[in-house]
Amino acid sequence: MAEKDQQSAYPANGYARSADTEAATAAAAHDATRAQRKKKRTKCILYILLFIVFQTAIITVFALTIMKVRTPRFRIRAAAITDFNAGTAASPSLRATITPEFTVKNANFGRYKYRNTTVEFFYRGTRVGQVTVPNSKAGWRSTKKFSHSAVDLSISGSPELAADLTAGMVPITSTARMGGRVELIFIMKKNKATNMNCTMNIVTARPQNFMNIACK
Repeated sequence: MAEKDQQSAYPANGYARSADTEAATAAAAHDATRAQRKKKRTKCILYILLFIVFQTAIITVFALTIMKVRTPRFRIRAAAITDFNAGTAASPSLRATITPEFTVKNANFGRYKYRNTTVEFFYRGTRVGQVTVPNSKAGWRSTKKFSHSAVDLSISGSPELAADLTAGMVPITSTARMGGRVELIFIMKKNKATNMNCTMNIVTARPQNFMNIACK
């Protein structure tokens, strides 16, 4: 009787072991599936974060370079002198006709449309001539060079002129404020003005061109 009971127990134990094995296998498969899903989610989140960082970097570079509005530069590049006539130390006077060459440097990613601009010339604080630069435009990241009509300079009655003529060098300054508008890649427009302040000298011994032109 005992042997029969023992024999009848074997199949039950074998079935129990088989069930435990299947349960363990199923649990392992479930854990593996969960691990794979978690790994995929982690990769997906990582890719999203990398994409956000990349887009942020692109937007930052775009904003700091292409979309940044820079102030154009308006300068006198050169000036030829004609019809020069200088007096003496006893009777100081100076008359000259000049043809200035201007530049408008535009470092923006869009053209710069500037308005009519008056350029004034001074001798030691006294205005001695002026010229109006007509409205025009400077292209993308370019420097526009142009000459304008002649300007007549007339200096007389200044107590310092006699000493300058004796020294052979007459200082001239020019100032202007150019107003305009920058159009960035046709989607954004912003008003931008630039100031010109140039110093130069007329050398009376060689009155063909302005010398030592410096602008800021």
